[in-house]
Amino acid sequence: MYSRFFASLTTLLLLAAPASAQTSLPASGEQASERIAASTRKAEWAVIRTGQDSVRAWVVYPANVGANTPVVVAVHDNQGMSTWIRAVADQLAADGFIAIAPDLLTMLDVPRGPEGDSDREGVRAALGQVDQAMRDRYIQAAGEWGTRLPNASSKYGIVGFCWGGSTVFAHAVAAPASLGAVVVYYGGSPAPDQLTSVTAPILGLYGEDDARVNQTVPPAEAALKSAGKTFEAHTFAGAGHGFTRSQEGREGANAKAVEQAWPLTVAWFRKHLGS
Repeated sequence: MYSRFFASLTTLLLLAAPASAQTSLPASGEQASERIAASTRKAEWAVIRTGQDSVRAWVVYPANVGANTPVVVAVHDNQGMSTWIRAVADQLAADGFIAIAPDLLTMLDVPRGPEGDSDREGVRAALGQVDQAMRDRYIQAAGEWGTRLPNASSKYGIVGFCWGGSTVFAHAVAAPASLGAVVVYYGGSPAPDQLTSVTAPILGLYGEDDARVNQTVPPAEAALKSAGKTFEAHTFAGAGHGFTRSQEGREGANAKAVEQAWPLTVAWFRKHLGS
């Protein structure tokens, strides 16, 4: 009788667990530290030369690095380098990618904790000092460093969140030849007249309740499709801005958005970078 009771209780707890507790999805901000602590994947800090300076990055490797293992650069949000973006990189590695999370504020005087997390007040002051050209240089250096690793893919993908989402969409405009795929999480779109240079396929993932960002999507979508570019957009019902980090919010809508968005992300990279 007791064994049946505890089995039923366990089942109920699993059904009630938030998406951030599911190890097939990226952790929420609240669960990132726990996910990093439990990970068995090889991970390390790397200092990557950019030509003029360096960018520090958290690198996580999948359990098996076979031929043509895809490389994905994960770009942090407006909170800077954090345990959360490192947990996102860990999930990318769990899904079979070589994951690189660069600190785009590396060269600025932002206080950082022992785990590499940026001080939020320092980040707010520093974000405006990193223009898009500098971000492009750091991202391309990190991505191409990854493609030179043994058994890595010849092109890299990028995924970014919030500030990082806008950053990776703009990086698609820069269009380095080594860029193979882009995933934008709730980042603002560049002006339509900037999009003619885009070559990499772009996946856009948006929360329904995010008017500021969402108003930039239709003009970009029209311009990209008119130019014959690949752009696919999905908007998730009830979800707000930042739904990947804030999975506990909006009465389950944010968690549901992650459940839908992450498989699309993984499939996009596998399709366009190889698997």
